[in-house]
Amino acid sequence: MAEYDKAKLEWLEYDLLEKFPHVLHGTLSRHGGISSGERFGTLNLGDQTADTREHVKTNRETVRKAFGLPQIIYPHQMHGTKVCRVTAKNLREPLQADALYTSEKNIGLGVMHADCQAAILYDPVHEVIAIAHCGWKGSAQNLYARTIDTLQREIGTQPHNLLVCISPSLGPDHSEFKNYKHELPKDFWEFQSKPFHFDFWGISRMQLQKCGVLDKNIEIAEICTVCNTKDYFSHRASKDTGRNATIVALKS
Repeated sequence: MAEYDKAKLEWLEYDLLEKFPHVLHGTLSRHGGISSGERFGTLNLGDQTADTREHVKTNRETVRKAFGLPQIIYPHQMHGTKVCRVTAKNLREPLQADALYTSEKNIGLGVMHADCQAAILYDPVHEVIAIAHCGWKGSAQNLYARTIDTLQREIGTQPHNLLVCISPSLGPDHSEFKNYKHELPKDFWEFQSKPFHFDFWGISRMQLQKCGVLDKNIEIAEICTVCNTKDYFSHRASKDTGRNATIVALKS
C-alpha cells in the first residue's frame, strides 16, 4: 500500500491496483476535512452521524474534487447483501445497498466505514469495478460471495480474474463476540484468535478464496481501526463517531 496526500487529504492506495492507473481509488483517513471535535474531526463523511449536515456535505465535496470526479455515489448502507448496478440512468436515485458496481467511466462509487471492511473489486477483463461495505453481519451473510455472484451473472466476471483490496478495519485483537455461537456461522469459529475474538481478515480471505479469487489477487490492509484512531474512525473505540470512506472509479 502507498499513502498519498492531496489538498490536505490523506488516503491509502493498494499495490494490486498500481499497474491500473485508470482505476482511481483510495481509502480516506480522517484528516483534511472541516468537521470538529474528537468524535468527528476532521474528515467525517458519514451523513447518518450527529455531525452537521453542512460539514459532511463540504467534506464529501472536498473528496470529490480531489479525485476529479463529476459525482461519487454513496448508498444508504443496510448491513445486508443487496448489490446494485450504477449507471448514468440511476445516478440520482437513492440506493439502499451494501455493494455497488459499474462498468461506466467517471462514476465514483463510495462506501463509508468505521471498523467495517470496505472492499474494492476490479475485473480487468471486463473493466468492471465494485465496492462493498462488509461488517460482521455482512460477513455472516457472505456479502462478498453475493457480490461476486452478481458480477459473474450480470457481467460474466470470472472470480480468478478479480483483484480484491480490503481497507483498514477491525483487527483480531479487538473483534470480540461474546455471543459468537449465536451470531457467527460455524465455519468462522476456527478463526478465533483468542477467547471470543475473531480474525475477520482471515475470514474474508477464506470467503473470497471459496468464491474462486486467487490468493495472490487479495490484498488486505491489516490495519486495525481500533488501534489507529488517530488516522481512522472506530465505532468500537467511540460509538458516536465519524465515518471514513473508500472510493473507486474508472477514469476515462
